[in-house]
Amino acid sequence: MKIVIAGGHGKIALLLERLITQAGHDAVGIVRNPAHVADVEATGATAIVRDLEQMDEDDLAVDLEQADAVVFAAGAGPNSGAERKFTVDRDAAILLADAASRVSVPRYVLISAMGADSYDPATAVLPAADDRAVFQVYLRAKAEADANIRARGFQWTIVRPGGLLDTPGQGTVRAGTEVPRGSVSRADVAAVVLEALLAGAAIGRQFELTSGDVPIHEALAAL
Repeated sequence: MKIVIAGGHGKIALLLERLITQAGHDAVGIVRNPAHVADVEATGATAIVRDLEQMDEDDLAVDLEQADAVVFAAGAGPNSGAERKFTVDRDAAILLADAASRVSVPRYVLISAMGADSYDPATAVLPAADDRAVFQVYLRAKAEADANIRARGFQWTIVRPGGLLDTPGQGTVRAGTEVPRGSVSRADVAAVVLEALLAGAAIGRQFELTSGDVPIHEALAAL
């Protein structure tokens, strides 16, 4: 498979790129900063430099030709401001979908956020009044991106992890439409995405994810 990952320098993306290449497949990481190319290439993946906030679907579609799947792992990140929650977490995910549709990429995996649909409409607006409102905008951006992808004809999977940790992966998780609040290692999120891609698991499923005691392949199969 050829798998293109938007947000290719993110922590989950770098872990996923290494897993993909170790499994014998081709990973392509899209990065905005040329200084991040070396980190992506160190995983065995190919890096391409593109700014998803500054390009259109026609140009991005060229990068997705011959891809078997795309993964949206990008995010504006902390301290980025409310506006970029929309332009990255929502609009860039939709742009990736538009471009993937243009060249008939069949598979789309979106890394979202637990509880995205629970945002407060009254405060999830621009300009954001305070830090709490910025977080509400973030949840709204994720929820609207998720809804856009669900409405399309992809073989889609939407992963909504809980609090993200930099601890080693344990290979077991808890997954379901809704699960109790919790955390999960980024390594296990990457392993879940890999399982979804290579096993064709969780197609047409949106699920929350935390640490748990169910092996990843069993957790996804149960969905």
